[in-house]
Amino acid sequence: MASFDALFHNLEVHGWAMADNVMPDGLVTRLLQAGDQAWQADLFQDAHVGTTSQPVRNTAIRGDTIWWLESDMASEACQQFLAWANILQQALNRHFFLGLRRAEFHFARYGQGLGYKRHMDQHRGQPYRRISLVLYLNPQWDASSGGELCLYAPGTNGDETQRILPMPGRLVLFRSDLIPHAVLPCTRPRWSLTGWFRNDDVVALPLPGLPSVATTPAHP
Repeated sequence: MASFDALFHNLEVHGWAMADNVMPDGLVTRLLQAGDQAWQADLFQDAHVGTTSQPVRNTAIRGDTIWWLESDMASEACQQFLAWANILQQALNRHFFLGLRRAEFHFARYGQGLGYKRHMDQHRGQPYRRISLVLYLNPQWDASSGGELCLYAPGTNGDETQRILPMPGRLVLFRSDLIPHAVLPCTRPRWSLTGWFRNDDVVALPLPGLPSVATTPAHP
């Protein structure tokens, strides 16, 4: 297992961090295959904006469709990712003393021309999402494909500070409470695994020997 030291240093200094080729060999390809199979089986759902009680589909704001990972999924690739994410969660707790208790992840697929306007992952009055994670699954991505992740300086009017191409196997971590971000429109389907490490106590079916991994409604 690769060391997380460089990731954690940048996360501490800048509030975000990026690394390439940190996943076990072949896992990114197998995750994309699992996601595509679920897409072909019509298991993805439209992502929404608004509150949990009043969700709204508005592709001008948020255009992805999603499929949540669950602890009892049959996919070996998904189970391997959840086990890897658990190792990362434990390392985050040791390094930052965050008290992370669980994680939630979903596949996200953006169709051609779609993106996600600037937003925050930690909701007002719900401070449980602490660290956001994005793992890109796109094969053979380049600048002409668009779909960059834009990071902004903290604050309501913070300037853009970084654009990250969603290259295959690229991992991005950032503080859910600090970093506004957006997804620029893509010119072809864009795939990722996206999720959050949380410090709340929602009960969910656990993986054998691992902390709970819960599914919750899509975030605004």
